[in-house]
Amino acid sequence: MKILVTGCAGFIGMHVAQRLLGRGDEVVGIDNLNDYYDPSLKIARLAHLQAHSGFSFQRLDIADGQAVSGLFAAERVARVAHLAAQAGVRYSLKNPQAYVNSNVTGFLNVLEACRHNGCEHLVFASTSSVYGANRKLPFSEHDNTDHPVSLYAATKKANELMAHTYSHLFGLPATGLRFFTVYGPWGRPDMSAALFTRAILEGRPIDVFNHGDMERDFTYIDDIVEGVVRILDMVAKRDPGADMTKPDPATSYAPYRLYNIGNNQPVKLTRFIEVLEAALGRKAKMNLLPIQPGDVPATYADVDALGRAVGFRPATPLEEGIARYVTWYREYYGLHA
Repeated sequence: MKILVTGCAGFIGMHVAQRLLGRGDEVVGIDNLNDYYDPSLKIARLAHLQAHSGFSFQRLDIADGQAVSGLFAAERVARVAHLAAQAGVRYSLKNPQAYVNSNVTGFLNVLEACRHNGCEHLVFASTSSVYGANRKLPFSEHDNTDHPVSLYAATKKANELMAHTYSHLFGLPATGLRFFTVYGPWGRPDMSAALFTRAILEGRPIDVFNHGDMERDFTYIDDIVEGVVRILDMVAKRDPGADMTKPDPATSYAPYRLYNIGNNQPVKLTRFIEVLEAALGRKAKMNLLPIQPGDVPATYADVDALGRAVGFRPATPLEEGIARYVTWYREYYGLHA
């Protein structure tokens, strides 16, 4: 198939594109290569993809509706893995407009282009952040998510609502995937794995929020990719049993679905640091701080629906995933044990 991967120079986008190319799909990648973090990492990811003959790239901002429309009309892609977004919870407190431009306007442009160009299936990235103030664990796709605690989460919740609207109005098959704390090789430098690794190696203290009393459902990148690709292959269909007297956010009479992709094993932040220390062979100095605005104390994914739908549940142990990450980190940044 010919598949569009938006945000192809991003962490998850690069890995998804690589998997699709590896199985023989033709991949069209777009990315704006912005400077939210060091663009050199994005360019290095892109170089790996450009080594494949089945890959083509256009530097394009999804907030540019005319450019997005033109790309879809020219490429006639069969399916779309929409992974481009302005990410990060804390940055959304500082630069909210960036989130509206990319995550709302940009997503609308992708929806419109899918609608007008016969897209067979739109798979789009959502986030565990949509669960917001929810305290019932594990988080289930069937739960209400009307209490976001960051603008980032609110824009991703908006994506889910917008996609359902297009499924209802235009029959666009769309599936949203709520990712839970993704980590692994080529990971973003603003995420905890990279921030902690660099600080520990440099002998600097790491900032540990909520005094370490946080739990995250850390999910290894390969498990995320496996879920994305399997869902991409399973086009969303109408649920004839949908009962709108008892609406279920995860399913619909329209061709629309929502799934969690998480490791289903929440880990204390202090345990995450211990595993990282073991892989690095160094102890961390910790600067214990209060919880930050927009953060939640715990995330934990119920992945039963994903397992039933595609026969897959993320299961990479943290120790294994962190070991692979540290190996990559040392190689990429030219560091030695």
